[in-house]
Amino acid sequence: MKAYIITIGTEILIGQINDTNSTWLASELVKLGFKVDRIISIPDTENDITKTLETGLKNADLVVFTGGLGPTNDDITKQTLAKFYNSDISFSKGVYNDVISFLDLRGEKMNNLNKLQATVPDKAKILPNKQGTAPGLLFDYNNTVCISLPGIPIEMKGIMNQFGFDIIKKKFQLPFNFFHTTLITGIGESHLAERISDWEISLPNEINVAYLPSPGLIRLRLGMNGVNELEIKQKVLKEAEKLNKLIPELIFGENDQTLEQIVSELLLELNSSIATAESCTGGDIARVLTSVQGASKWYNGSIVAYANQIKIKLLNVPENVIKMNGAVSSSVVEYMAKGAKNQLNTNYGIATSGIAGPEGGTTDKPVGTVWIGISGPKGELSKQFTFGKERAINIIRTTYAALNMLRKELLSEIQNK
Repeated sequence: MKAYIITIGTEILIGQINDTNSTWLASELVKLGFKVDRIISIPDTENDITKTLETGLKNADLVVFTGGLGPTNDDITKQTLAKFYNSDISFSKGVYNDVISFLDLRGEKMNNLNKLQATVPDKAKILPNKQGTAPGLLFDYNNTVCISLPGIPIEMKGIMNQFGFDIIKKKFQLPFNFFHTTLITGIGESHLAERISDWEISLPNEINVAYLPSPGLIRLRLGMNGVNELEIKQKVLKEAEKLNKLIPELIFGENDQTLEQIVSELLLELNSSIATAESCTGGDIARVLTSVQGASKWYNGSIVAYANQIKIKLLNVPENVIKMNGAVSSSVVEYMAKGAKNQLNTNYGIATSGIAGPEGGTTDKPVGTVWIGISGPKGELSKQFTFGKERAINIIRTTYAALNMLRKELLSEIQNK
C-alpha cells in the first residue's frame, strides 16, 4: 500500500517553519505497513491542492494533508476538498460542541471565526480534535482515502493517534513492517561499512539495511516486511544479534535509546552522581545530560572553564601543569574532572579540553584534537580523540565521545561489583 504525505503552507516553502509533521507521519505510516511514496510541500492555493490530490489518488491508496484548516482567509483546504469531492459544507452540531468544550477549558469565548470551524463537508467523516478547534476530515472514495489534518503538530498527532490510525488499519490490508536499529558510536560510516561488510553481504535478501549517520552516532537499521509477524521479528533480531557479537565495543544501545538515557540509568543503578567540567564543549555535555527527565537525581552541575585561569581557580588545575603540557592534554583534563567531582561533591567528574576550530591548531595538536578525562571512585583516566575541522560538529562529537567513555566506565563499575 502506497501513501502520499502533503503539507500545505507557504511558510514551509519559504523556510519560516520546519515541516516536522511529514517526518512523524511517515514514520508512523511505515510502521503500519505503508510505503510512503511521496512527501510534498505545496502553497495554499486551490490549484496546487487539487492537482496534488489528483496525482496522489492516481498513484497511492492513502493521501494525507496537513495544514490549511484554520478559520482565516488563507486557510482554504476544507473548501477545496469539499469542491473536489462535490460535497456541500454544512453546520455540525457535534463539532460545534467540541469547539465550545475546548474553548471553555482555555477560558476563551466563542467568536465568529471559531464558529466557522463547525462547518464541515457533508461527505467527510469527522475526526474530532481534542487539542484544538479544527477537526480532521476523512474522505473515502473509490477505495482510496484522503485525510486532511490541522498543521499544528500536537493537534495532528492527537487526531491520528485517537482516530485516524484505527480507521486506516480497518480499511486496508497491510503487511507487517518490522525495524530494529542498532546504535553505534566511535567509528565513521565508511569504516563501519568496511568492518561489517561480510555480515552485510550474508544478510538474507528479504532483510534490508540502512546507514543513518549523524555527528558522533550511526543508526544501523534492519528492516523486513511480510505476513508472518513472528518469523519476521525472529529473522531480523537474529541478524542484529550477529552484529552485536561482531562489534560489541562500538554498540551502545538499540532503537529509541539515547546515550544520555543509558548514562542516567547506569548512574541510578550505582546510586552515583556526576558533575562536568567543560572547556571546548562549552556546556554541551551539561545540556545533553539535563535533557533527561529526572537528571536532578544524579547530576549536580557544571563548571565551564574556558579560560585557563578558571581551570586554575575553580578546578584546582596546577598552573605549572598547564604550562608544561598545555591546556589540551591528558593531565589537564584529569585534573579538571577531579576538580569538578570535588567542587560539586559527586562520585564522578567528566572533563573536556580541545581545539574545536576552525583556528588554533598546531603541528602537534591540530584542529580537532580533544582530550576527555573522567574522575571516579577508582581514580582518573583520559583519552585523546582526533576529530575534523568543523567547530560545531567537533563539539557534538566530543559530547557523545565523553558520554560513551562515561557509559563504559559505569558499566565496568557495575560489572566489578
